[in-house]
Amino acid sequence: MPTDRHIVLFDLFGVIARHQRPGALAKMAARCHTPTDAFTAAYWACRPPYDAGRQSAPEYWTAVLRSLSPPPSPPLSTSLSPSPSVDAGTIEELRLADIDSWSRVDNRMVAYVQSLRAVTEVALLSNIPSDHADAFLTAQPWLHTLDHVAFSGKIKAAKPAPAAFHHCVIAMRAAPADFLFVDDREENVRAAQALGMNGHVFTGRDELAAAVDTWLPSRRPTRK
Repeated sequence: MPTDRHIVLFDLFGVIARHQRPGALAKMAARCHTPTDAFTAAYWACRPPYDAGRQSAPEYWTAVLRSLSPPPSPPLSTSLSPSPSVDAGTIEELRLADIDSWSRVDNRMVAYVQSLRAVTEVALLSNIPSDHADAFLTAQPWLHTLDHVAFSGKIKAAKPAPAAFHHCVIAMRAAPADFLFVDDREENVRAAQALGMNGHVFTGRDELAAAVDTWLPSRRPTRK
């Protein structure tokens, strides 16, 4: 059953932070001497264990690079392009480029999230690898002012898995109905709603502000 608490639980990327920097995957693909389409497919196909904290950054990037390596050539044939290198230097270069590609925030949304702290509890639930989370926490100190921050790579569960939402419920000692979950991905919002949370699919700050004002008892317009 709900309590008298109201917690706005935000997704990060696509809501408060911006999606990956345009052209970043193409630059990483070029570093690996690999077509962008092939690199992008490997990048995302290998991502779930990394996001969920079941792989380290070196393990993830080794899996990506190995998936891009061509099968062994017959003895008499020659390769037309070099295989991606799986050395530690390449992995670290790719890791840092990847972190940088996800580093941008929407300053208007950051200001809005901070403004909500005056009227309600505010928390965050994001799919993000552990090393990315560490970098984000360092670069964005406002995150430390929130009531709870849950990163998939740290809690070992990624949306839309129920365990990710359960973590927030338990960590905040709340009931699912106490939450308004905000995400730009409809499948994640549906997963939260299936557990009893309220949900809002993010399309913009103004639409979100109206939804939050309606949901919060103290912000609802009174009838005359």
